Amino acid sequence: MEIPPPAGPPQPPQGQQPQGPYGAYPGQGPAPYPGQGPYPPQGPAPYGYQPWGHGYSPYNSPAPVNGLAISALVLGILCFLPLVGMVLGIVALGQIRRKGERGKGMAVAGIVLSGLGTVILVIALATGGAAGFWEGFKEGARDAGGSGAVFSLEKGQCFDTQGGFLEGMAYDVDTVSCEGEHDGEVFANFPMPDGRYPGGDAVTEAADDKCYSLQYAYAMDSWAVPDDVDIYYFTPTSDSWTYGDREITCVFGNTDAKGNLTGSLRQDATTLDADQVAYLEAAEVLNQAMDSAPEEEYVEDDLPGHKAWATRVSGALTEQVGLLRGHRWPADAEKPVAALVEHLESAKDEWADAARTSDVDTFYEHYGKALDLTDAKKSVTTRKALGLESTPPPAYEDGGGDGGDGGSAGDAEV
Repeated sequence: MEIPPPAGPPQPPQGQQPQGPYGAYPGQGPAPYPGQGPYPPQGPAPYGYQPWGHGYSPYNSPAPVNGLAISALVLGILCFLPLVGMVLGIVALGQIRRKGERGKGMAVAGIVLSGLGTVILVIALATGGAAGFWEGFKEGARDAGGSGAVFSLEKGQCFDTQGGFLEGMAYDVDTVSCEGEHDGEVFANFPMPDGRYPGGDAVTEAADDKCYSLQYAYAMDSWAVPDDVDIYYFTPTSDSWTYGDREITCVFGNTDAKGNLTGSLRQDATTLDADQVAYLEAAEVLNQAMDSAPEEEYVEDDLPGHKAWATRVSGALTEQVGLLRGHRWPADAEKPVAALVEHLESAKDEWADAARTSDVDTFYEHYGKALDLTDAKKSVTTRKALGLESTPPPAYEDGGGDGGDGGSAGDAEV
């Protein structure tokens, strides 16, 4: 994208000479040689009129107006490049004196106006006011810039793309109500560090890492997120980066390119009550620990890594139990929560035993018991009592899941 240069001062037409206050008489041509008079008029002059009467001579045209004076006045009026306007005005005064040109008033006016502009500029720089102007200028340039154009979406906004797809290059989107069908819903924004453009791969990697970790803060109840919803993101391009674009926008969208979302997926303190938030915050402690499983899929390939993971999960269960016990639950949720806590405490002990063993088979034995104790179905009663989604996602049904809403066996990659 290229930004067109700002409009410069108007220049005198090329190839034209200043003319006097009177035009040539109709039918007359220019003088063929310097010092000679004009051609005689073609045909007789109108009645009572003499072509060169009233003392007129073709050589008494007024002095030309100094071009720098005009430029100084224009820059002064527009308050554009005030220092340049002052310099042009001063130079113009010198030229006017030497050459006998006109435009002294324009030059003086340009100097005065540019001086005022300089004072305003200095004050703006001292108070930071110029920063807002520059940001506005860059924003306008980005909005007009083709492949470098950017747009801004706020957390909680829903939108439709121009082509209906969430993949490829996007130049603009239309914000719409989240109540009806829409292509995407923004759940987070975060900036990339300043510096040179790191490349598309590095930007994508940053978006992957951060967006997946930020989804919980917006959609705390993972059970309420449909199975056909995935995470997408808008990232800066190399072009928009040059204009200061650093923002990555994290978006929920349908995994089917032709599908849509209906209704908001927002499940946080703005849409949930205090008891629901307390339960989901406790569950997220275990979720994060379960998601920290080692890269090696099989325990025998990395027993030390899986033992360290078991230690983290056991500690998370200890913290989760403390949060659940420390909250005052509604009367109809007290018994379901207490029953869930018993299962979680037993699961904590199994994970702790798995962390202490040096035998792969023994690890699997404790791990299997722990998953049974935290099966997703064990939290259904509690969720119903709190008014949360009570149907486990398909992945939890297939892989076992856990009563603390943590990852399934498949998520743990064991």
